[in-house]
Amino acid sequence: MSRNVNIAQKFDEGRLATVLVEPIVSEKATAVAEKHNQVLFKVLRNATKPEIKAAVELMFKVEVESVQTVNQRGKEKRFGKSIGRRDHIKKAYVSLKKGQELNFSGEAA
Repeated sequence: MSRNVNIAQKFDEGRLATVLVEPIVSEKATAVAEKHNQVLFKVLRNATKPEIKAAVELMFKVEVESVQTVNQRGKEKRFGKSIGRRDHIKKAYVSLKKGQELNFSGEAA
């Protein structure tokens, strides 16, 4: 319980609630989760690794070992004559400590 108190003091809880945009659920994400005990999230582009770690620990009540981030550029797409571009996104690969498991219902197993 004291760990969550330290997280709340270090970062603004309102900011931590907005850092994680959505979990990424795909074949690649599932394979990574099974092989490396990692979970993928789409996060804000200006989020830092310590913020992401604190947000996951606060929201899902699990212990995070490390966080790796990837900045993915948006693809350019054509819509008829006009050229558009999809948004840039930032992905976070969150490694959980041994014995920790994350369910997206918000409970630790």
